[in-house]
Amino acid sequence: MSLNDTIAAISAGAPCFEPGHVWLAGAGPGHPRYLTLEVADALSKADCIVYDALVSPEVLAFATGAELHFAGKRGGKPSATQDNITASLIELAQAGKKVLRLKGGDPFIFGRGGEEAEALVKAGIPFRILPGMTSSLAALASARIPATMRGISRSITLATGHAAGTEDDLDWRALAKLGEPIIVYMGLKMIGEISRLLIEGGLSPSTPTAVLMAATTPDERLLVATLATVEREVERQDFSAPALIVIGDIVTMRDLLSQEPAP
Repeated sequence: MSLNDTIAAISAGAPCFEPGHVWLAGAGPGHPRYLTLEVADALSKADCIVYDALVSPEVLAFATGAELHFAGKRGGKPSATQDNITASLIELAQAGKKVLRLKGGDPFIFGRGGEEAEALVKAGIPFRILPGMTSSLAALASARIPATMRGISRSITLATGHAAGTEDDLDWRALAKLGEPIIVYMGLKMIGEISRLLIEGGLSPSTPTAVLMAATTPDERLLVATLATVEREVERQDFSAPALIVIGDIVTMRDLLSQEPAP
């Protein structure tokens, strides 16, 4: 069966994308090869697409004929407010459009998909959730770092770092006491504060730490350091968002899994 036949079969058995409906979808970590078939199909059916800054042009190229509405939110830069984005989804749906809300990664993993779904419920707008491959797990796989590894990790924490050092911050010291790997989204600017708090909580300064920038895209870069040195390395190597921080002994697996096969 060809790819087109596969997508057609999936489409035939899926709910109809009706006018006045909103589908909240995940575009994956960046490269279009990580799109789910269902999201690829939705891109071809939508009347309009409200997309985030992390959705790549290559993904949007699948949206032939749809209106494109940029709704990116990037730290430190002029951005649409969440209230404005939600109001736009409701307005477009009430105008009879088939609205695809497209987010990087998965809409329910630090994508505010839950907030938008709640607002749609209150407005009486029908919606669906189309999961996407979450950026953290795809990024780790791309870097040959297993998210879980028997004998190394028994759990993994997905955390957001944008509020580090504020009243809304996580208890990083408590996370450190778990001794399990931590993947930090949106934490690059606060990496020094996060590292300091984790060390205060008991994590060794020598804990392996990786930063994955623009994972799965042509701009992908990776650095490996320790918890004590990662802030300095980020500055020295001029890393920038979007980036994920991986903290824990799972990082050490990369060297082993990157070896060339024995002849």
